[in-house]
Amino acid sequence: MNIPFELHIALRYLFAKRKQAFISVISSISTLGVAIGVMAVIIALAMMTGLQDELRDRMLGSNPHVWVWNQKGIANAQAEAAKLRALPHVIGAAPAILGQGLISASSETQPVQIKGIDPALEQQVTDIKGAMLTGSLAPLASTAEGDPDGILLGKDLAAKLGVSVGDSVSLLTPQGTLSPMGMIPRTRRLRVAGTFSLGLFEFDSTYGFVSLDVAKRLLDRTQADFIQLRVDDIYHAPQIAQSITDTLGPQYLTEDWEGMNRSLFKALWLEKIAVSLAIGLIVMVAALNIIGTLILLVMDKHRDIAILKTMGASARSVTLLFMMQGTMIGLVGTVAGGVAGFVLSFVLDRYKLISIPGDVYQVSHLPFTVVPLDFTLVVAVALLICFVATIYPSRQAAKLDPAAALRYE
Repeated sequence: MNIPFELHIALRYLFAKRKQAFISVISSISTLGVAIGVMAVIIALAMMTGLQDELRDRMLGSNPHVWVWNQKGIANAQAEAAKLRALPHVIGAAPAILGQGLISASSETQPVQIKGIDPALEQQVTDIKGAMLTGSLAPLASTAEGDPDGILLGKDLAAKLGVSVGDSVSLLTPQGTLSPMGMIPRTRRLRVAGTFSLGLFEFDSTYGFVSLDVAKRLLDRTQADFIQLRVDDIYHAPQIAQSITDTLGPQYLTEDWEGMNRSLFKALWLEKIAVSLAIGLIVMVAALNIIGTLILLVMDKHRDIAILKTMGASARSVTLLFMMQGTMIGLVGTVAGGVAGFVLSFVLDRYKLISIPGDVYQVSHLPFTVVPLDFTLVVAVALLICFVATIYPSRQAAKLDPAAALRYE
């Protein structure tokens, strides 16, 4: 097999033996540096992408895509939901009420975010049905005469209270009864109808779901607070939200999931860029190693270079020779680092090896997601950096004067 003589010599230099073994060791260190740098960048990008995607998916499973308020009030929640459901790109609509209270069981008392829902319609806008761990949504819709109303509790909240399905809890709300002594908070006995895990610590540790009618009595409301919507394309939610106001009139106010969580996702994006740049410096350091390796090689092989030039090798051939050697170091290191980064990201994500506090990061372990575009970009940038690192020593080798190099040989 015929190969260019520049490539042949570059391979000989790269895998030098005996007296030149030191050059091979330096080349191996440079290759290892590139591999570690590429691997670290890929893992860092996979971690930040995975965390961002996981938080987004869990938020969209716990929350609607769009919130809709009517400044004139929502007198007929079912009719309002049906009207919004008929709009283009809207695939689900459900009314809801939000309020706060204190929930007690035995000697434990915890703050609770009360959410009044329509059990049949809520499944259209959130993943509450699939999130049920025990019990079901059915007891919220109807209860037997004389039985306490049902409530669904997040798994962490239920664990704090030490209750399970069928147990009774007391719910205290600020809205109460006016008396000569002032406002007396309203206490109501409820029965735990089920527990859920929506995957977000905020919901699993602080939320309790009741039916709309129960929420109205508990919170002294006469109508739903807002309508929740699910749309067919989450990335078009801002445009769909704006179209609702344009179609139905200015009395309809909307907010989409991106707007609600803009600061969080912007912070995650900035962290992703900052972490990638910081770890990417490892690749830059590895590129400096390549420069050092080639400079040492040029110094060690100045006699060989002079002989090549006297035999007719052009300056371009000498430049190409050393560029090939540096590029091969970068190529081998980049491929090795890319494969290692992909495999490690897969293993870390598959077996959930890195646990983190859920009350801080909303997830129990670090997810890793390797995006093909990110992977390709890292590999391309690493190869480019390694190639640029070869230019200076290669040009210096091409400028070597054969007469000066052989004068004292």
